[in-house]
Amino acid sequence: MSERGYLDRIDPELVPGARNAIDVCLRLKRHERITIITDAATREIAAALQQEVERVGADYSLFMLEEHAPRPLRHMPQNILADLARSQVSIFAAQTQPGELPARTQMTDVVNRHRIRHAHMVNINRQIMREGMRADFLKVDQLSERLIERARQAARITCKTPHGTEFEAQLSPKLRWLKTSGIITGDKWGNLPGGEIFTAPMNTNGVFVVDGVVGDYLCERFGDLQSTPLIIEVENNRIRSLRSENRDLRDEFRVYTSTDENSDRVGEFAIGTNIACTHIIGHILQDEKIPGVHIAFGHPYAEHTGANWTSKTHIDCVGRDFDIWFDGEQVMRAGHFLI
Repeated sequence: MSERGYLDRIDPELVPGARNAIDVCLRLKRHERITIITDAATREIAAALQQEVERVGADYSLFMLEEHAPRPLRHMPQNILADLARSQVSIFAAQTQPGELPARTQMTDVVNRHRIRHAHMVNINRQIMREGMRADFLKVDQLSERLIERARQAARITCKTPHGTEFEAQLSPKLRWLKTSGIITGDKWGNLPGGEIFTAPMNTNGVFVVDGVVGDYLCERFGDLQSTPLIIEVENNRIRSLRSENRDLRDEFRVYTSTDENSDRVGEFAIGTNIACTHIIGHILQDEKIPGVHIAFGHPYAEHTGANWTSKTHIDCVGRDFDIWFDGEQVMRAGHFLI
C-alpha cells in the first residue's frame, strides 16, 4: 500500500521549490496521476511535494522505500513499479545508497517505456530546495535551447580552467544531444533541479581536473574537492591515469570505474545551464547544473543518445571556472555564458 501523509507541518521554506517542481517543471494537471517515491531521510521534502500535488487535485500514490524493501535496494519493489506504470507523472525524491543504481534503472526503464514525465531528485536536500529549485526554469530552458542548437552544429568542444583542465570532446551527428533544463517532457526524464545539455561524445582526450564534486555515493563521502582535486587523464575516451592527494578518493574512484568493462569510459559530456546555481555546495544533484562542463564515466544513456554500448555504472565529475569553445567560438568565459 502507498501512504498518504508523513508530516503534519510543512516547512514554508520548502514550498517555493516544491511548487516550482509541480507547476513549472512537471506541469501536473488535475486529471493526471502521479507516483511519488521517497525515503525516511527525505520525508520532509516529500511532504512539501505531496502538499503541492493535493493543491492541484491530482490523484497520487506515495511510497516510502524502507516500508517496501531493505536498503540498499537490490531491486525496485514490484508494487512500486506497477503503480508507476499507471501514472503520467512521477517523482523520485530519496537519498542514494551504494549499489542502488540498478534498482533506479529498473524504475527509469518503466518511465521510458510509458513516457512518464519523471523528476529525478536523488540526494535532494533543504539547501537545494532553497537554491537550485527556486530557479526560473523558463529562462534556464531558453538558455539551454540556444546552447544546444549551437552544440548540435559543433564537431569539437574544447574546455579549459585556470586549475589545470585542458579537455576536448569530439562529437558525432549520430550521437544525439539532449536538454534537461527543468522543463520535463515524456521524451526524457530529468533531474531536478534541472539545467544541462549533454551527449555521449564520440571521443575525448585531455586532462580533467575534478575540483568540484564527484557523483553517486562518493559525493556524500568526499564533498567539495577544491582543496584535494581528482586529476583525471583521459585518452581515447578511457581513463589513463588518476591522481589526487586524497588517496581514499583516488582509490575509491578507481574501484568504482573498474566495475565493468565500460565503467572507465566517458559516457557523458555535459554543460550545466542553471544560472541560479552559482557555487559548489558539495551535492552532485545541484553542482552538475552549475554553468560549466561536467563529464561522466560509464552508462551513456544509450536509449536517448544513440550510443551503442552500455555500463552498469555512471559517475559524474564536476570542475570549476570554465572557458568553453565550440569549434573555436568561445561560448563561456570564467564560468559565464557569452551567448
